[in-house]
Amino acid sequence: MKTNRDRQLKIFEIFHSLQGESHFVGLPTVFVRLTGCPLRCTWCDTEYAFFGGQWMDFDEIINEVKKHNTPYVCVTGGEPLAQKRVLPLMDELVAAGYTVSLETAGSISVADVNPAVHKVVDLKAPGSGEVNKNLYTNLALLTGHDQVKFVIADEVDYQWARDIINEHHLAQQCQVLMSPVADVLPPKVLADWILRDQLPVRFQIQLHKHLWGDTPGT
Repeated sequence: MKTNRDRQLKIFEIFHSLQGESHFVGLPTVFVRLTGCPLRCTWCDTEYAFFGGQWMDFDEIINEVKKHNTPYVCVTGGEPLAQKRVLPLMDELVAAGYTVSLETAGSISVADVNPAVHKVVDLKAPGSGEVNKNLYTNLALLTGHDQVKFVIADEVDYQWARDIINEHHLAQQCQVLMSPVADVLPPKVLADWILRDQLPVRFQIQLHKHLWGDTPGT
């Protein structure tokens, strides 16, 4: 029997947990983590998803999501947009009534992402080693239910992010999130910078790491 590759994705894991970031933080969520990423950020905490996983049909993926009986689905990676067939999968999840968020590194266009999907675009600061991969045309495509996330390793990263926020008027266009690199920048230091500059951002700490550490599938 011939397999319909147009309806398959390489999936590293599907799991049920609490959303650790974004404006859905704390909500029970099903995470669909795709294998692979074209970037190699210095502080990446999901390197384990660069390779491996298994091919799954859309129906298999959605059936697995249904088992967890929650309305929230987060499509993540790796870099999920590196697999182009993720776009019709998200369309089907939206059509099935799920509230869907997409976590993307921002180096691949989000132009064709279903407008109902909550896009979380992680712009890469200089400390990531991948700042040159940012696709700034993505910013004009974001709406009020989307988010831009900055992960900050030091004051150079912070000042860069502050300039990007001001230059592109991001706070007037979408939600802006800012978090410290775990075990690198003390959270209080970043919080003090944000308050000092009255920056219009939402400070966040990765909730899941405080609960379960860096264990995959949490």
